[in-house]
Amino acid sequence: MTKDKRVEIAIHAWSPRFVASGVPLTDFEEVTASITRWDEWCAAWSARAAIHEELGRKALADGYGMSAAAHLTRAALCYHFGKFMFVHDIPQMKAAHLKTVECRGLALPHLDPPGERVAIPYQGKTLYGILRRPAGAAKPPVVIMCVGLDSTKEEMDVYEDIFLVRGIATLVFDGPGQGEAEYGIPIRGDFEAPVKAEADYIETRSDLDAARIAVWGVSLGGYYSARAAAFEKRLKACISLSGPYSWVEIFDSRNELSREAFKVRSHSKTMEEAREKAKTLTLQGVAKNITCPIYIVGGELDHLTPPRNAERIAAEVSGPKVLNIVKGGNHVVNNRRYMYQTQTADWLARQFGLPKV
Repeated sequence: MTKDKRVEIAIHAWSPRFVASGVPLTDFEEVTASITRWDEWCAAWSARAAIHEELGRKALADGYGMSAAAHLTRAALCYHFGKFMFVHDIPQMKAAHLKTVECRGLALPHLDPPGERVAIPYQGKTLYGILRRPAGAAKPPVVIMCVGLDSTKEEMDVYEDIFLVRGIATLVFDGPGQGEAEYGIPIRGDFEAPVKAEADYIETRSDLDAARIAVWGVSLGGYYSARAAAFEKRLKACISLSGPYSWVEIFDSRNELSREAFKVRSHSKTMEEAREKAKTLTLQGVAKNITCPIYIVGGELDHLTPPRNAERIAAEVSGPKVLNIVKGGNHVVNNRRYMYQTQTADWLARQFGLPKV
């Protein structure tokens, strides 16, 4: 059974990410085996998500909050991965996205520790995020989490947990061109603006330590986190995972799903316009302004954001740095997360002066 090119791209490029983020391997194998055309992708994943959602709602009705949270978070992931690159059919994509937000929202009060949906004022509009605070901490440090081109705040459960158990609060949000903001606010290269809004919000919270804020980013979010660290000096540390140095330099080599997603989420009418906007996402002349400690990760075999990007960022920053190019690692080293995930969390805990756990 021959699959079309876009299905093959999704399967081969993203299978480690799906599983590492919490999608059961059997789900991945069965759903992707059942489809041949890209037009079937979102519906197939939504159907599998609905199974997890039903289990979650039953557990919730029966009073089993912990079980409900697990099922509903898994449902949110499956809905998300149905819509994540499905930009050619906005109504179908948006329907799956609304289910993503709904299921994760139902899970939030029952997580350990619980999550809180928050609204952050941003240039006359609103950005939505999920705030989680480590148990027993009166005023913990916090890491602002920047997601990537096709990510949303609902995908980050596994990443959140590694910081929370170390005593660090997490604030993951949908920025311009992402998640709940993608329909009305286009991608922007100067991502220090939305991160400033997040830092401003943190300062309004008496239950967070605004003197200890870090920023973290994954994939295109790895660019966003580094860019923010260059301008927002309230950030005390930065983690950049497979972030591009210059988006336009790798734009043409990205697969067609990635380029099309950028076109739609940058609100460009043509691919030529999208490529022009891609030029605004750059650290040239900017990386040198990063003076806070930074941990930079790249994958040796990353064909989407080759490791020279991480090396270039590291070469130009002015502050203390760790560069970790993981041997055999793919994009965001999703196939070898054990080679950087806990290491970056331990490193950040040290920057904040937290005890070892």
